[in-house]
Amino acid sequence: MNPKKLLLLTALACALAAAYYLDVGQYLNLSYFKAQQAEINNYVAANHIASLALFFVIYVAVTALSIPGAALMTLVAGALFGLLEGLVLVSFASTLGATLAMLVSRTLLRDSIQQRFADAFKTVNAGIEKEGALYLFTLRLVPVVPFFVINLVMGLTNMPARTFFWVSQVGMLAGTAVYVNAGTQIANIDSLSGILSPQLMGSFVLLGLFPLLAKRAMEMVKRRQVYKAYPKPKQFDEDLVVLGAGSGGLVTAYIAAMVKAKVTLIEKHQMGGDCLNTGCVPSKALIRSGKFMADVNRSADLGFRAANVEFDFADVMQRVQRVVQTIEPHDSIERYTGLGVNVVQGEGKITSPYTVEVNGHTITARNIVVATGARPFVPPIKGIEHIDYLTSDNVWNLQQQPKRLIVLGGGPIGCELTQSFARLGSKVTQVEMLPRLMTKEDEDVSLAVQQRFVNEGVDVRLNHRALEFVVRDGEKVLICENLCSQSKDKTVEIPFDEVLVAVGRAANTSGFGLEELGIETNANGTLAVNEYLQTRYPNIYAVGDVVGPYQFTHTSAHQAWYAAVNALFGKFKKFKVDYSVIPWATFTEPEVARVGINEQEAKQQGINYEVTRFDVAELDRAIADEEAHGFVKVLTAAGSDKILGATIVGEQAGDLIAEYVMAMKHKIGLNKILGTIHIYPTLAEMNKYAAGEWKKARKPEGLLGWVEAFFRWQRRDERGALATEPRRYGSLGVQAGSTTQIGNDKGAELVSD
Repeated sequence: MNPKKLLLLTALACALAAAYYLDVGQYLNLSYFKAQQAEINNYVAANHIASLALFFVIYVAVTALSIPGAALMTLVAGALFGLLEGLVLVSFASTLGATLAMLVSRTLLRDSIQQRFADAFKTVNAGIEKEGALYLFTLRLVPVVPFFVINLVMGLTNMPARTFFWVSQVGMLAGTAVYVNAGTQIANIDSLSGILSPQLMGSFVLLGLFPLLAKRAMEMVKRRQVYKAYPKPKQFDEDLVVLGAGSGGLVTAYIAAMVKAKVTLIEKHQMGGDCLNTGCVPSKALIRSGKFMADVNRSADLGFRAANVEFDFADVMQRVQRVVQTIEPHDSIERYTGLGVNVVQGEGKITSPYTVEVNGHTITARNIVVATGARPFVPPIKGIEHIDYLTSDNVWNLQQQPKRLIVLGGGPIGCELTQSFARLGSKVTQVEMLPRLMTKEDEDVSLAVQQRFVNEGVDVRLNHRALEFVVRDGEKVLICENLCSQSKDKTVEIPFDEVLVAVGRAANTSGFGLEELGIETNANGTLAVNEYLQTRYPNIYAVGDVVGPYQFTHTSAHQAWYAAVNALFGKFKKFKVDYSVIPWATFTEPEVARVGINEQEAKQQGINYEVTRFDVAELDRAIADEEAHGFVKVLTAAGSDKILGATIVGEQAGDLIAEYVMAMKHKIGLNKILGTIHIYPTLAEMNKYAAGEWKKARKPEGLLGWVEAFFRWQRRDERGALATEPRRYGSLGVQAGSTTQIGNDKGAELVSD
């Protein structure tokens, strides 16, 4: 233990022991004071200043040590020093004592408690940072919450001590005044129940509601201020207007239609957005074709002497478009019109918080949801404007396979397309400025993907910064800087036929009225929203890639539920969007899937964790499928089976991570996963085996030693000696000392001496 903590703990223990030994409690009751009141009054009259100082010290000590009696001492202050002097005395003494108690709690308990309950305290600390002063002020005004509990609990949070001090000072002032004033009439009070009457407690509760009512009033004032330039229509055409028919917009409109709200969905380009047309769907179709070619190239591993495939790249790209067209009806105008959504094709513009203009027509709406998505970000590299570069938007238009392809970017999109084109026969060079691929994942995950790329012939250039594109004698060249080169000239030239820019995505926030309304954006270019997904105008919401923080299709759909419900029913109940369990996958081979935090994030956040790892090479089904590569890595809270995060690297990782998503969402630990039957032989068994590794590392060695001794004792004969005669096992014919497997099921028991 930290020496300072040990010293503080020792001092605290001594102080409490002294209080117990001196039986301080006998002095902190009303009957004792009333019996001694005349004598105490005489002492105070003769030693007024000393009495004030002594009372101050005792009050601070009682509150700092969380000893019951603060309410009585407040009454006594009124009786001894009068209303004004007693109020000032108790106000400062109680605040100082409470702050000391808070600091003691913080010093001794905060770090360990926050580490143990890290997930819960993320939310708590966020709330304290944003509105902690209001929370504390409310608690101080409501005396039904124990005084000392507030001090100790606030010590576990990240509230600054100075904030705690001044809010406590102000918040306790009204209650202190009531108690001190009651103390001036102490002769008429026979017990503390006299001061804690239902009428008085009711008054305190109403007083405690004041800051909440004040907050609501302030919200109304702000609302009027932000809307003052925009008169509210007397009636509305729609309950909801949605801009953008990607995942977020479609789900928002769907939910609104299902609850019988009138909703208009506006899309200027293609229904389904990026996911259907240029993102998830076409990329997965291309990845599947690439995987087939990879399987052909390793046919010997599957028992075939040779396998050859003839194909035309244009046919592969036609298949990609066929897949898109097959899924298209799921997101079509016809489907959503049939659901009751008014779908309008055109470019919508928000002209006020209540109006949207599209195709020359103005629609009035009670609420607006912005779901305009994002676009590929193109960095300002010198000469890029002279290159007919590709992005994830237009790469699907290719009909001729690039012989030499450069992929700029080592994130999920860049990695998926790098491997797909390489497997189809392009000579791919992947250029990444950072030291490794997929930097949001742990280093061992990045290395597993990088090694597969290298094995499949990809030229991976890490620590390479793109400087300039040039064309020499009709040949396109990328000039890079090798950030790790030790030579004077760090430039590297890479000739290419096509370049694919995949360095990230930028939110679509301009061109449809947000700037004119003064709706703010974050530093990364996404729209600024609160925890309810509201912009500065409470009736304008935003979801999906345009707002972040995760640019995934499933996250957009997740946000859409909150936006739709809050917009339509927010006057009754609003819901804060929940990002606590967000999974994602990168569909390379090996596939990478994750939910929760990984090791690098746990270290950055100072979370005390334990890591369990299972090697997929040991899994029977993976061996049978010739996919015995990758691993499962699970982070758990120290000393617990609570799952903080899980990463799967290997075949079908994106599907297999679902078990951990469910477990984290519903707070299921590794013990229950271990106790769940999984079909043999399947890849899903890797999750159970990972739980088994966690359990095996924590087996009770001491207890097992005693159990071993017990079994040894049971094997002794009547004379107390170990049996040494050969034992027969009936029809099995197995003698002691030999070992055989009973049955042929996986995990069959071994019969052994």
